[in-house]
Amino acid sequence: MGIIKASRLIYDYIRRDEEENIEEVDRAIDNLDVDIAKGSFVAVLGHNGSGKSTFAKHINGILTPTEGTVWVSGMDTSDETAVWEIRRKAGMVFQNPDNQIIGNVVEEDVGFGPENIGVPTEDIWRRVDESLEAVGMTAYRYKSPNKLSGGQKQRVAIAGVMAMRPECIVLDEPTAMLDPNGRKEVIRTVRELNQKEGITVILITHYMEEVIHADRVIVMDDGKLVMDGTPREIFSRVDELKGYRLDVPQVTELAYELKKAGVKIPDGILSQEELMDCLLPVFEERFPGQIRR
Repeated sequence: MGIIKASRLIYDYIRRDEEENIEEVDRAIDNLDVDIAKGSFVAVLGHNGSGKSTFAKHINGILTPTEGTVWVSGMDTSDETAVWEIRRKAGMVFQNPDNQIIGNVVEEDVGFGPENIGVPTEDIWRRVDESLEAVGMTAYRYKSPNKLSGGQKQRVAIAGVMAMRPECIVLDEPTAMLDPNGRKEVIRTVRELNQKEGITVILITHYMEEVIHADRVIVMDDGKLVMDGTPREIFSRVDELKGYRLDVPQVTELAYELKKAGVKIPDGILSQEELMDCLLPVFEERFPGQIRR
């Protein structure tokens, strides 16, 4: 079993009237089976309403299954006695950092989580130092969060989760409210935490460019897991992704259209450099002696 495992997971959003009678049942997750290895970087894709954010909230124990089971580090999320330990193992970073930042000073905000779970004072400040260093925010420790950019605020939110020493961080569309520079900043931070600290990362997103460096990509649709593989495997199936109302990275789309037009290049191109490496032999064949490397 991996660090996160869901088995036959079903979750229904139930709307009731004033007399608590059921008015409507909306199935958000429908028999989901998934096993996520410790230390991996997994991206979860899906259009709005696909169930990806509902799945994220099960990992942190915010929601519990209608049917089926979710385990975090071997603990059943439906076990009320294990909820706080589960939330220490799996930290959550939400879309809007303003909803997660409560301190008037950056270092105080980062220290709030470990203080709340009873970590001794001397250990709190050591964790604050280490977490700010890990996300590149040490220089801002005495600043007010209100004076930071969106990307910087989100890095502070990530540091606050890190200070609680989770084994896994779940990020639910953490860059949705950021500009392109802020998005790059946050994704670079998340990748470094995964690679250097060995923290399991589950990234919920609809920005295709954010997932090309993931170890694994899961695609959800109507509450079901419909695609599962490496970024290259997933982005090689352009028509199938579009059938699930998803886009692909721009460079992958360009390579796909070139291949349809008869250019001999492989499926699943993920970067501009990779595309140019594939196109150079084509250009050299067509214009011999005219291409400079």
